[in-house]
Amino acid sequence: MKSESASYKAAGVDITAGYKAVELMKKHVARTRNEGCLDDVGGFGGCFGLPVAGMEEPVLVSGTDGCGTKVKMAILMDKHDTIGIDAVAMCVNDIICVGAKPLFFLDYIACGKNVPEKIASIVAGVAEGCVQSGAALIGGETAEHPGMMPVEDYDLAGFAVGIVDKKKILDNTRMAEGDVVIALPSTGIHSNGFSLCRKVFDIDNNNPELYVAREELGGKTIAETLLTPTQIYVKPVLALLDKVDVKGISHITGGGFYENIPRSIPDGLCAKIDKSAVKVLPIFHLIAEWGKIPERDMYNTYNMGVGMSVVVPAAETETALAVLRDNGVDAYVIGEIVKGEEKVILA
Repeated sequence: MKSESASYKAAGVDITAGYKAVELMKKHVARTRNEGCLDDVGGFGGCFGLPVAGMEEPVLVSGTDGCGTKVKMAILMDKHDTIGIDAVAMCVNDIICVGAKPLFFLDYIACGKNVPEKIASIVAGVAEGCVQSGAALIGGETAEHPGMMPVEDYDLAGFAVGIVDKKKILDNTRMAEGDVVIALPSTGIHSNGFSLCRKVFDIDNNNPELYVAREELGGKTIAETLLTPTQIYVKPVLALLDKVDVKGISHITGGGFYENIPRSIPDGLCAKIDKSAVKVLPIFHLIAEWGKIPERDMYNTYNMGVGMSVVVPAAETETALAVLRDNGVDAYVIGEIVKGEEKVILA
């Protein structure tokens, strides 16, 4: 079948470029197929068979998010094959916080101009994120928006669905005084606080300092460091849930420690975090120094090197640390649960 429209192309939308992009991305999508996949990419809806065997009351858990203005960094560097990992991470890291195993993911790309090779590169990153989280990429949408954004610009968002047995949903009701807070290290900025980064580092004006290798960043540039993909915690946390009595999990995203840790803490209890125990990454010191950002604002904006926090019983701390380390996460203790109404205290 030959499908093309010269009139639509003259208006700024090349539908044949869309077809080429789909063909180029199919090999990436194929990497993510799992036992639930029922059809191929390109149909009107993605079909998925639910794996409910052994569950008494299966519950679907959904999450949707994007990469924020981190996309600006990918555009400036003309590097598009990792930003998709961020899109997946922001969704699956949320749904794992309630104990759900990701099943599938769909992406949405809005672009000023559909360049098939660029779109395929973006989807390659999405596919990698899906592989890392065990989710299948069962569909998506690429929309060309001429006149609404510059031809080189795009935005990326996604949607994930997971599943958990109702009796295993993490709801923090069993959290108690004396429980321990464990940090799962981040890989950097992840996908939050980039509007502040853009201001601090003058990213919108493509500051030349972005591309200077820096000793404090391990020889990497600021641009490379900022574009480092968000860590995906799904598989290590699933392993932890299988071995330890996890009381609560927080994904440290926008709002940093002060907004996200309280989301897993019940009324009457407080997470007392030892700031001296937090292994703050060098990029955060650089942001604070260049932008003259107060410490509280840093902890209220960024993950500061802690991408996720997990609360476990004190007696299971060593087991939890061992399980996480065996699964590639160099976890460590940053605090404890105490009585209090503030929900989080950094001291």
